Amino acid sequence: MRLPIQINEQSAEPLYHQIEVQLRALIVSGQLAEGTLLPSIRELAQSVKCSVITVKRVYNDLEAEGLLRTRQGTGTYVAQVEAQERDRHRLLAVVEALEQAVIAAKRVQCSKAEIQELFHEAINKHYEGGDR
Repeated sequence: MRLPIQINEQSAEPLYHQIEVQLRALIVSGQLAEGTLLPSIRELAQSVKCSVITVKRVYNDLEAEGLLRTRQGTGTYVAQVEAQERDRHRLLAVVEALEQAVIAAKRVQCSKAEIQELFHEAINKHYEGGDR
């Protein structure tokens, strides 16, 4: 199985974090269903061109969060995630992204009003008028 994970080598974000965020999003959005067999650590490392240690860390972190299960000899699978837990993870990812956006905006000295306007523009752009 090939996972749609894209690595940005120019990003300041560590590789393991880029992979972990994207894999978590695939799971909590339901794009990877419960019971889906993931690529082996070695296969995923080869496909995203990183070390086996990096992928092992991602799998271990997501297993600790309860999103993955590893069965000795058979592989790593997407775990059963209750709807409430799925929503918690989903919203946590959005909060994290919003906080990073606000930090970036403050870094370039955007005002609160400018940040709010940009946020509303982004909503309107991606939600066809902001109704959803």
